[in-house]
Amino acid sequence: MSLGSGGDSRRTFLKKAGAAAIILPFAHQLGFSNDLSLAKKKTLKIGLIGCGGRGTGAAAQALRADPDVQLVAMGDIFEDQIATAYDALMKIESSKMKVKDKHKFVGFDAYQKVIDAGVDVVLLASPPVFRPLHLEAAVNADKHIFCEKPVAIDPPGVRKVLEAVRKSKAKNLAVVSGFCFRYASPNRAVFGQVLDGAIGDVLSLSSFRYGGDLSLKPRQAGWSDLEFQLRNWFYYNWMSGDLVVEQAVHSLDMMSWVMGDIHPVKAIGSGGRQVRVAEEKGNVFDHFAVEFEYENGVKGYHFARQQVGCTNRNSVDVIGTKGKMAVEIGSRYEILGQRQWKYDGPNNNMYQTEHDELFASIRAGSPINDGDWMTNSTMLGILCTLAAYSGTEVTWEQALQSNVMWGPNPEDYRMDMPPPIVPVAKPGTGLII
Repeated sequence: MSLGSGGDSRRTFLKKAGAAAIILPFAHQLGFSNDLSLAKKKTLKIGLIGCGGRGTGAAAQALRADPDVQLVAMGDIFEDQIATAYDALMKIESSKMKVKDKHKFVGFDAYQKVIDAGVDVVLLASPPVFRPLHLEAAVNADKHIFCEKPVAIDPPGVRKVLEAVRKSKAKNLAVVSGFCFRYASPNRAVFGQVLDGAIGDVLSLSSFRYGGDLSLKPRQAGWSDLEFQLRNWFYYNWMSGDLVVEQAVHSLDMMSWVMGDIHPVKAIGSGGRQVRVAEEKGNVFDHFAVEFEYENGVKGYHFARQQVGCTNRNSVDVIGTKGKMAVEIGSRYEILGQRQWKYDGPNNNMYQTEHDELFASIRAGSPINDGDWMTNSTMLGILCTLAAYSGTEVTWEQALQSNVMWGPNPEDYRMDMPPPIVPVAKPGTGLII
C-alpha cells in the first residue's frame, strides 16, 4: 500500500498540482454541474460530531457558508460541551439552529446517532483517535464530510481512513480537510509559484512549528481519571497522536504540498520531554526534530516545540536550483532568486474558505475530495512519531504497515473503563515498529 505515488515525472506532476491548487477550489463555483438547480433547492442539514472549541468554530463557519443550511443534530461525549456549543451558535446564527433536544446526543455512540439523524453533511471534530471510526461511518452512510485534522493517530487508523476515502470517491462524496493552510490565499499563491517551477527543482525544505504550552483543564469534583484525560486529550498520545501529529502536522502538510504530495521513503529523528514533566500533562513529547529523505535524494527537515518562554516560529523554507521560497505564516510569502516575487494580495479567513468551498462544491454537484492528501499528511506526522519514539530509521512502508496502536481500539471506549497506562516513549528501548 502506498500514498503519493504516480507515473508522471515530478516536474510534470508538480505543475499539474500547482494549477490544481489555484484553479480547482474555485471551479465548482462557476456552475459546472448537471444537477445545479436541484441542488440549490435543497436545504442542507448539518450534523456536528465533537462540540469543543474547534467543532463549535467549524459549525459556525458551515452555517455561514450557504444561505440554505441548518444545524439539526449535535453529538459529544459530554453533555456540557453540547450545551456550551449550542449557546454559542445560537448567538451567531440563531435562524439556522434547528437542533431539537432529542437530537442532542451524548456518549461514545453519539457520532452514529448524529449520522442517523437525517443529516446531509457531517462535521467531524472529536479527538483525533475517533476520526477513522467516525469517517468510516459517515462514508458508509453516504454523508458529505468536513473532517478536522489529523485524520488518524496511528497506522491502523490511517489504513481505515484510506479505505473510507476510496469509498467516498466511488460514492462522489465531498471530503474537505481541516488542513486549513491549503485554503489560505497567500499560501495558495506562493505554493503555486513553487509548483509552477519558480525556484526550479527542489533540493531541500524545512518547516518549524514552535509555540508555547497547551491549556490544561483542572480536575473537577466527580471527574474520573478517564474523564480528566478525555477533557485534556491533547496531552495523551493515545487520543492525540502526540504534538507532531495533532498540531505541527499543519507544517508537515505544507511540506508535503510543496513536494506535490509525494511522500518520503524514510525518516530518522529525535524528541522528548524537557519541561513538560508534570504528571497531569500526560505522556506527549514537548519537542521533535526529524529528517526525511525522498526517493530523488531531496532532504526535508521538521522541527516542533511546545515550550513556554521560547522563541515562537511558524515557517516553511524551500531551496531550489533557481531560488528559494520563504514563508513565515502571517507575515511573509516570498520567492527569492531568478524569479523575484512577493505576495501583496488580500488575506482570507482560511477556516471560512474551507466551508465556503465545501458547500459550493456540493451545490455544484462536483464535490471536493481532499482524502488522499489529508491522509498522506497525517501519515507523515505518524512517521515522525514512530521515528522519534523508536530512535531508529523508519521507512514509509514500515510505518504504513505497522500495527502499533498507542491505546485502546476506539470502538472499545466506555465511560467506566480505566484509562490506559502509557508511559512516555524512551528511544532506543525496543519499540516495535
